[in-house]
Amino acid sequence: MSHIPNALSIPGLRFRGFRGPDDYGPMLAVIEGSKQTDGVERADTLEDIARQYTYLVNCDPYQDMLFAEIKGQVIGYSRVWWDKTLDGTWLYQHFVKLLPEWRGQGIRRAMLRHNERRLRQIAAGHEGEGPRLFESWAADTETHWADLLQSEGYQIVRYAFEMVRPTLDDIPDLPLPDGLEVRPVKPEDHWQIWRAAEEAFRDHWAETEWHKEWFHQWQASPTFQPELWQVAWDGDEVAGMVQNFIDHAENAEYGRRRGYTENICVRRPWRRRGLAKALIARSFRVLKEHGMTEAALSVDAENPSGALYLYRNLGFREVKRYMTFRKPLEQGDV
Repeated sequence: MSHIPNALSIPGLRFRGFRGPDDYGPMLAVIEGSKQTDGVERADTLEDIARQYTYLVNCDPYQDMLFAEIKGQVIGYSRVWWDKTLDGTWLYQHFVKLLPEWRGQGIRRAMLRHNERRLRQIAAGHEGEGPRLFESWAADTETHWADLLQSEGYQIVRYAFEMVRPTLDDIPDLPLPDGLEVRPVKPEDHWQIWRAAEEAFRDHWAETEWHKEWFHQWQASPTFQPELWQVAWDGDEVAGMVQNFIDHAENAEYGRRRGYTENICVRRPWRRRGLAKALIARSFRVLKEHGMTEAALSVDAENPSGALYLYRNLGFREVKRYMTFRKPLEQGDV
C-alpha cells in the first residue's frame, strides 16, 4: 500500500494500513490538529477512540483504513464502512482526515479516491436491488472537505443543524399528557428504552436497522447518563424520551456549562399530544439543577415530525449547519 494512484509525488509521503491500537494516538493527534481550522468543537480522548473502534459495524479497520505518513509521522487517515437503509438504499460511507498544513497538495483527494475504490470492492460482494451511493458529511465550517467532495461529484442531499438554547431561564411549565409519568431509569430498563427509540426513529430519513454493537457502545460511553434522562411511561410501555447528558470534557475545554437534550423521540401512539415539548421542558430543569446554563441538540432540517419548529419555539437557535453528501457509486473514479 506504499503507492496509491493519483497521489502526487511528495518527498517522504507513504501510505499504509491500520496497525491496531497503537494508531489511536496518531489518530487523536490528527483530530486535535485539525479541529481549530475546521471549526469543529470536540474533546476526544484515547479512550473515546478505543471505544468507537471496539464496536465498529460493517468495517474491518485492517482492510478499510488508510494512513498517510510523512517520514514516518502520521498526517492523516481515512476509513470506509457501509450500511443499508430501511428503504433499501445501500450507503457506502467514508471520511478522510488530514492535517491542515498538508492540504492542497492532492493527498486528501488521492485518499478519497482510494476510499471509493475500496467501497466499490465491498459493494461488488453485495447482492440485492436498491440504489448504491457513496456518502460523507461535513460541517459548514469544514470548507476544505466540503469543497473537495463537491469537486469529486458529490452533491448535498440533506442538511442538519446544531442548535443551542443559550439560557436555562424562562423554562415553560408544560405538564405531561394525562396517563403518563416519568420515573427514574433502572438498569433493567435500558434495553427496552433502546428498542423504543429504535422504533420511534424508523420514520426518520435514511434510517437503518440499529446494530447491537451500537447498544454496547452507547452503554460504555461517558455520556451515557440515565440519571439525567426523561423517559415517559404509559404503564409498562415507553411513550417517549429525552436522553440528556453532560459532556464534562467538552465543557472544560470550551469553558461553558452546556447540557445536551438528545435522542428526543415519541412513539407513534403517543404523538401529537405535547409529550416531546413537556419532556424537553423537564430536561431544561434537570440540566439547570446540575449546574448547566445552556442546552444543545442536533436536528435534521427536514425532520418529518416538525421538530425544527418545536425546538425554535422552545428557544433553540441554529449555530452550525451540517451537510450530507452523496454520489452514485458508478460515478466514482475507477
